[in-house]
Amino acid sequence: MNDLAVTEDKLLGGRVLLRQPAEGYRVAIDPIFLAAAVPAAPGELVLDVGAGVGAAALCLAWREPNCLIRGIEIQHALVRLAAENAALNGGAARMEFMVGDILRPPPRMAPGTFHHVMANPPYQESQAGTRSDIRGRDMANVEGEAALADWVRYALNMVRSKGSVTFIHRADRVDLLLAELRQRAGDIAVYPLWPGGSRPASRVIVRARKDVATPTKLSAGMVLHEPDGRYSAAAEAVLRDGAALAL
Repeated sequence: MNDLAVTEDKLLGGRVLLRQPAEGYRVAIDPIFLAAAVPAAPGELVLDVGAGVGAAALCLAWREPNCLIRGIEIQHALVRLAAENAALNGGAARMEFMVGDILRPPPRMAPGTFHHVMANPPYQESQAGTRSDIRGRDMANVEGEAALADWVRYALNMVRSKGSVTFIHRADRVDLLLAELRQRAGDIAVYPLWPGGSRPASRVIVRARKDVATPTKLSAGMVLHEPDGRYSAAAEAVLRDGAALAL
């Protein structure tokens, strides 16, 4: 797929450059909000599961320039683009992306070694999802062989004890996400992203810590849009300025 058509785009108000396929899944706001919720500190190691072209990893690397990031992605073409994006943004020395399937993960990434794990899994169940003729979009939006429970198990397996796992997912599937997390994690924070007005949240960010028993908390979350449709000031701070989220 060396002839893959790509576009060159910008995230965080132009602070991050991003090459991505012209067709298929296109990066929107979800990976930016995911990165904003990861509490990475200098010197810590972060794993991005289902990294795609590296959008979440790049945004996190910009906010915390002294953390180290590894990414695993099943699509070869996207791994190549993620590596290009890391180099394009001056992060090749501390960011590495590799081809891998979470059901058959690459052996050189040892379980329990990451301070933080983040993931933006496919939002639709395989039997319920609307299929797309474009393979990249289909794989990003609809679960394949790996279900949501597999994503959670893999994330918890890779993070060290007391480390954090962070997901962004559909609000109507949060019950399944919480049920899987509660088996091995606690201190769970649920952060709704409200579209604005009286509309219900369609996305939630969920963060938990492995081997911790602190109760779950529901945050007020964030309203994304003003009545006129513009992004709210709080959303702009994340999307344009790379601000962190306090969960």
